[in-house]
Amino acid sequence: MDAGPTIRITQVGAYVFTVDFGAALPDLLTDEAAPIGGGTGPVPEQLLISGVANCLCASLVFALGKFRQDARGVAAEAECRVARNAEGRLRLAGIDVRIRLGAAIAEMPRIDRVLEQFERFCTVSESVKAGIPVAVSVTDRDGTRLK
Repeated sequence: MDAGPTIRITQVGAYVFTVDFGAALPDLLTDEAAPIGGGTGPVPEQLLISGVANCLCASLVFALGKFRQDARGVAAEAECRVARNAEGRLRLAGIDVRIRLGAAIAEMPRIDRVLEQFERFCTVSESVKAGIPVAVSVTDRDGTRLK
């Protein structure tokens, strides 16, 4: 098994932490939302869904390039559903990722081949799916649902 990326987290306030990604990147400040924290940085749920959405977008870009499709940019919005488990504790019940391409479907003749495989390239979402449902949709620039 290969070693993956490493981070360091240090508490700097009540619920405020700095996330150190290493010397090449700036630290990230995180916090819990009010009323527990001060809301001065992203909450852990946002970090998780940003990782899922980012990985899916990068995997889509990879697959688009593989099939020489120009999507004219990729953008996404992600949200998570939070619910209480049987013990009454909050858990992520699902993640929805909506990806929008900058081109129309007619401009991407092999988009079907891209869509049938891009998710499998995504290390993060495929790993998270083992414990949290992840729903992915893709639309073109006109809002036509492709997946």
